[in-house]
Amino acid sequence: MKEEMTSFDIAALTPELNQTIKGTRIDNIYQINPTTLLLKLRQPSAQLIIEAGEHLHLTSYTLEKPEKPPAFCMALRKYLRNAEVKEVRQHEFERIIVIKLSAREGESQLISELFGEGNILLVSPENKILHALAYRRMRDRNILRGEVFQYPPSSGRNPLHLSRQGFSEIKNLGKLEIVRALTKFLSIGGLYSEEILLRAHVEKNIPCEALTEPETGRIFEQLQQLLSTIANGKVKPCIVINEQGEWVDVTSIPLEKYAQFKHKAYSSFNEALDEYYTEMTLKEKVVEVSKEVKQELARQQRVLESQQKALEDSRNKVEQNRKIGDAIYAHFNDLQFLLERIMNEKREGKPWNQIVASIEKENAARLTPAIHFHSLEPQRLILNVTVDDLTFPLSLHRSIQANAANYYEKAKKAQNKLEGVEKALQETQTKIEGLQQKEMKQVRKVAKPLPKRREKLWYEKFRWFHSSDGFLVIGGRDATTNEILIKKYTAPHDIVFHADIMGAPFVVIKTEGKPLIEKTITESAQFAASYSRAWREMMGTVNVYWVSPQQVNKSAPPGQSLRKGSFMIHGRKNYVRNVPLQVAIGVRMEEERPSIVGGPPDAIAKQTKIYVQMIPGKQKSSELAKQIRQLLVKKASKRIQKQILEIPLGEIQQFIPLGKGQIR
Repeated sequence: MKEEMTSFDIAALTPELNQTIKGTRIDNIYQINPTTLLLKLRQPSAQLIIEAGEHLHLTSYTLEKPEKPPAFCMALRKYLRNAEVKEVRQHEFERIIVIKLSAREGESQLISELFGEGNILLVSPENKILHALAYRRMRDRNILRGEVFQYPPSSGRNPLHLSRQGFSEIKNLGKLEIVRALTKFLSIGGLYSEEILLRAHVEKNIPCEALTEPETGRIFEQLQQLLSTIANGKVKPCIVINEQGEWVDVTSIPLEKYAQFKHKAYSSFNEALDEYYTEMTLKEKVVEVSKEVKQELARQQRVLESQQKALEDSRNKVEQNRKIGDAIYAHFNDLQFLLERIMNEKREGKPWNQIVASIEKENAARLTPAIHFHSLEPQRLILNVTVDDLTFPLSLHRSIQANAANYYEKAKKAQNKLEGVEKALQETQTKIEGLQQKEMKQVRKVAKPLPKRREKLWYEKFRWFHSSDGFLVIGGRDATTNEILIKKYTAPHDIVFHADIMGAPFVVIKTEGKPLIEKTITESAQFAASYSRAWREMMGTVNVYWVSPQQVNKSAPPGQSLRKGSFMIHGRKNYVRNVPLQVAIGVRMEEERPSIVGGPPDAIAKQTKIYVQMIPGKQKSSELAKQIRQLLVKKASKRIQKQILEIPLGEIQQFIPLGKGQIR
């Protein structure tokens, strides 16, 4: 599988990306691993993934985020939270993407270098390096904090600015093959060098100096056609699949080099890149996990082989020593007589060589007991004998019984060692089986497709819940969403609620023309009360009124004006008195994944049994969210507990009124 994006990929991606995210703001930044950033964007909601030296694109997948962000991530958050994306562009047809951003400090640049080891840099409005993923001193430039940022020297001519005459200079590369020359001359990579030559019908191994004028012209023409197709947005993104069903590449346009392969088409290049690199990341994880386990498996296998050898040696020793002991007793008298004869003759003063010569003579004549004699080691006082095809030593210091007992003792020790080796071998085999199961389990775990990020519904930009009777109820989060809610999303047949206190949001029941049920009115009133200023004031109850949309408008009294998010209420108000301030936060299953819901307790209890109730309090939302998540986990089945723990705390915090409260 291809790992790095090419210059052509980036040329196709950046216009598409610029059109999609230009004008959006950065909501948050996460560092997924040492080389990968995830930028969470809002309005429209999106996620931009950047892996230094590899790839950059939008992703629709849910990625696991570390609990504690690294220093680089924290530094970027300081500068870039709420920054607006002004432009996304490619630098000089290089593998460099520049994201121009507007923040409080001015216009900065987030620069992603997608070549070699790669890098991600934040550059100030004064073009100085504020932060970098990796700091380096190099021959042609330095990546150091506070230094003026310099782009790396161009690795070839920019094909976008190349004339026909300028291209002819490629012939000056002499005997260099044209396919390699294109790569060097334009720095476009081997794949597109081959593609251009295929389309131009020029053999890739021709030396540059041998190119004819028509051949040079055709190569230049095909290069320009490729560039023009991409520049005009005439892309047909696809993933290339070989005969084995493996993904081998992702391209913005179909290539002749891959004409014999299958192609999986996508509506956008971002989508194709997202699918391809997500799959590649999963495969890399599988290889990494498998590699780690296989290394340990190989070590245990070596241990097993050593133990098997030790086991065989111990078995042989047990058998050998027992055989010798049995052989000694089977020829007890002969061996005792031979041993005593040698020792008696030595006591009589005979030299060893004379004793040996005498016995060897009898051995040659096949006389008993000399027939069992093999050799003598005088210095060690060892008599080597051969009995029943066994040759073994006897100590002249010991009696025949003691020699036999010694061999039986050796057999016993070998037997004890054999049992220990067998036990250790069984343990090693168990470890190997465990590692094999672990490998399969871990591979299944990491190979499991990542969950797709759920697209937020239109009303999720507001506060919202579904009533017990199935009505959608939405409320403003701030002055801006209050204004939008009333002006854009309130229909004539809807019902508008407001707590009878300054600093309260508008709440709207989307009736869709259906008759209302009293239960929905009660729940909507409680929703309006709980998310009002009364929660911050830690009031127990508050009055809430409701009116028709026609009673709500921007007509202020003469000489006065209304602030953003404020409206005048005309006519009779319908009151719901002494509404208790109370909110429930729970978990319900959506497409096999848990999702957070919040609102009036009765409404949430109708949707799920896994919920927690809260009332006004002083506990901060960050601490409260952790506590709520743990309580939800305890109430959930084991099957989904891990999934609930993976829910970001922010998804719980958005349902906590005014950022504080306490568990009821």
